[in-house]
Amino acid sequence: MTGNILKEIIVFCIVFFILSSLLLFLRRLILDSLYRWAKTTESGVDNIILDSVRHPSIYWAFAIGLYTALGTSGFPQAYVGYGLKAIYILIILSVTIVLANVASKLIHRSIERAKVDIPPGLSRTIINVFIFVIGFLIILNDLGISITPLLTALGVGGLAVALALQDTLSNLFAGLHIMFEKPLKVGDYVKLDTGEEGYVVDIGWRTTRIRKLQNNVVVIPNSKLAQAVITNFYMPEKRMSLLIPIGVSYDADPERVEEILIEEVKNAVGSIPGLRADPPPFVRFIPGFGDFSLDFTLICQVEEYVDQYLVQHELRKRIFKRFKKEGIEIPFPIRTVYLKR
Repeated sequence: MTGNILKEIIVFCIVFFILSSLLLFLRRLILDSLYRWAKTTESGVDNIILDSVRHPSIYWAFAIGLYTALGTSGFPQAYVGYGLKAIYILIILSVTIVLANVASKLIHRSIERAKVDIPPGLSRTIINVFIFVIGFLIILNDLGISITPLLTALGVGGLAVALALQDTLSNLFAGLHIMFEKPLKVGDYVKLDTGEEGYVVDIGWRTTRIRKLQNNVVVIPNSKLAQAVITNFYMPEKRMSLLIPIGVSYDADPERVEEILIEEVKNAVGSIPGLRADPPPFVRFIPGFGDFSLDFTLICQVEEYVDQYLVQHELRKRIFKRFKKEGIEIPFPIRTVYLKR
């Protein structure tokens, strides 16, 4: 009896080794041919599929060898049945892994081509969970475990979880809404109606992070952000107009004031970082006649929102020096008081 068992084990090992070796050799030839063919195509889909199949195909070769060796062995039928079920589970798990990798990479590739700002981790997690749940249900069904009560329990449990995680789920769906509608994206400078402003550094599944100019980070729940009024200073482009109010004495010549302001801006282009020459600067006699001054507005262009601070700083100094040189007065507030005897 012991000799028969030993003989069956030896035959089983020989069949498994020979067949697995042949299958691994055949796998290598097929993959090499497919990789050479993939290099001649422009699509990257074939490379994604081949990369996802390369490692699991090793397990498939061993599984086929093991399946054949068990089927031709003289082992008791019960043990053969257990072995075949284990092989089936192994194959289902490996196929599930391949499908999850291929699906996540293809969808991530499509998102990049469509230029939709969805975090890769979020999309891959959702896809992987969905595919692995399906694979798990298939395995349970093959093992003879009824999945109908499980699906019912998952439905009831899912409803309870949804109610318990209402705020979290609202943030999740608000994050997806923000990513698809794209009122802002990572790198934009935005300002909210609540007063927060800064650079968007991350759009996550629950919160969005904004880095302020003070180098502090404001963490905003996506549900709040989706309801906020957002001013995006990078849409439709980074370039923006800078308006500088300037008041001069009523004794000044408005045309001369206009000429000086435009000259100073043009002379500063190239020496003040962020100041643009195009479109050219211009001056408007607005608001106009003030209580004690002639009020002008100088309009020039800066590269982006944060450039306005340095540009205003430097231009105001230049204009002040030029006005002093030209004898143009910047008046103090004046009030005329009449006294009745």
